[in-house]
Amino acid sequence: MKLYCKVVAILLCLGTLLLLYLFVGNADEPPLKGAGDARWLPVSSGPGGRAHPLFAHFQPVRAAPEEAAVAAAAQISKREPRLGRNPGKRSPARGKFANVRPGEQKHLKELPSLQWMHLAVVACGNRLEETLIMLKSAVLFSYRKLKFHIFAEDSLKPEFEKKLREWPSSYTKKFDYNIYPIAFSVGNAQEWKKLFKPCAAQRLFLPVILKDVDSLLYVDTDVLFLRPIDDIWRFLKEFNSTQLAAMAPEHEIPKIGWYSRFARHPYYGTTGVNSGVMLMNLTRIRNTQFKNSMIPAGLMWEEMLYPLYQKYKNYITWGDQDLLNIIFYFNPECLYVFPCQWNYRPDHCMYGSNCKGAEEEGISVLHGNRGVYHDDKQPTFKALYEVIRDFPFEDNLFQSLYYPLQSKFLDTVHTLCGRIPQVFLKQIEKTMKKVYENRVIVHMGANYRY
Repeated sequence: MKLYCKVVAILLCLGTLLLLYLFVGNADEPPLKGAGDARWLPVSSGPGGRAHPLFAHFQPVRAAPEEAAVAAAAQISKREPRLGRNPGKRSPARGKFANVRPGEQKHLKELPSLQWMHLAVVACGNRLEETLIMLKSAVLFSYRKLKFHIFAEDSLKPEFEKKLREWPSSYTKKFDYNIYPIAFSVGNAQEWKKLFKPCAAQRLFLPVILKDVDSLLYVDTDVLFLRPIDDIWRFLKEFNSTQLAAMAPEHEIPKIGWYSRFARHPYYGTTGVNSGVMLMNLTRIRNTQFKNSMIPAGLMWEEMLYPLYQKYKNYITWGDQDLLNIIFYFNPECLYVFPCQWNYRPDHCMYGSNCKGAEEEGISVLHGNRGVYHDDKQPTFKALYEVIRDFPFEDNLFQSLYYPLQSKFLDTVHTLCGRIPQVFLKQIEKTMKKVYENRVIVHMGANYRY
């Protein structure tokens, strides 16, 4: 028994040292034997091996390939047989990790207490690729299973199905999806479809169409997740008894905000809100009577939409987003406002950095509006989009995503957004570290049984 306790204590110490070695390390250590191409970030080096000033604020990150971490974890699990048992005979599997094979993350799938996270997007015209890259970023980093609700023109449906089937099974098992036709339950469908951008008004009808969904995250096609959706999903628990939706401010500084300078209609707060990332409790939306400027009594969501549009259609510029601002102007108690790093747009850096939350924590959700992924006006945004687009699903995250991203950022320092790389890189670096740690723990849990 004493020998067994000593062995267990030694193994636990070795496991702790290995994790510290893989994820912290120091610049003077030699590469881990057998860990493949483990090295310090090359693009952060300047003349003489010193840290490049652009990345001086970053802690160095050891780039150990995923298979090396798995092999190291498996090596830790080798131990002497427990006293009183037959050598070579595995004890019966126990607990929720019983059927987990190396490389699988069934610990997330098999926990019955965890529910689906629902993600909705509307895609029309040439938005196929953008939408797929957004969904890819969601799957790459999230832990719980996702349910995608894709609203698309009929011509795009077979393309979505084809592309999603091509994703590797290690990722397709993490999500399910439904594809819906574009549909508007009240008013003139063609009028709704042409409001602002093609089909964007569809988001207004999600509470009506998705009657069996309790809560939902809606995002525009030009959004990228730089951390797990699980984290933004937690805001639902922060809603008070009257709040039923969450959005971020349209701007942080009223004197340069669009709504505070140009709006000809009511809007929420001092700067308005941006609807490109919108978290909703659909059940509450369906059951609430909303105050409005049309009649003294409250109106249900569906019956309010078309009369509201008819009243303000000659005064709105940003379509459905303006209508949402009008709704929450009259019902401010219904809205939860989350920080700017959860809907980070070019406006937050193109005139100088003005999102304090992103400066402190990094960007959580990137919103490349105004087509910045596809032109050269904001190369920092474009770099993130292209790196996630080109990342092969099962490659090493640091080597095939983080390194290329750092390299591309060196070419963007001539722009105001490019001068604050830590804002763009801080959160995604943390996210990738957690992915590695999680995989090491899974493999140790699968092999290290008494």
